Amino acid sequence: MSVGLIMNLMQGGILRVLMLCAPVLGAALLIGLIVAIFQATTSIQEQTLTFLPKMVVILLVIAILGGWMFSVMKEWTLELFSMIPGLAR
Repeated sequence: MSVGLIMNLMQGGILRVLMLCAPVLGAALLIGLIVAIFQATTSIQEQTLTFLPKMVVILLVIAILGGWMFSVMKEWTLELFSMIPGLAR
């Protein structure tokens, strides 16, 4: 097993993690920003106000993109499992 192969595997794994987390984190960030602007304009300083909208949006994003996320994970897992016989030699 070469260092280049290990680096490619790690790079591919990190890329897929970032690709799968970005939509969820981006949506949560956007909703957090919108709620923060709403809190600043209305002077409502309730800390728990951001929790429910973020949870709803995160669940919606996962419901919408969940199939794509699982297919990306399945392809990566199958690719890794198919490499195992070649790595055992």
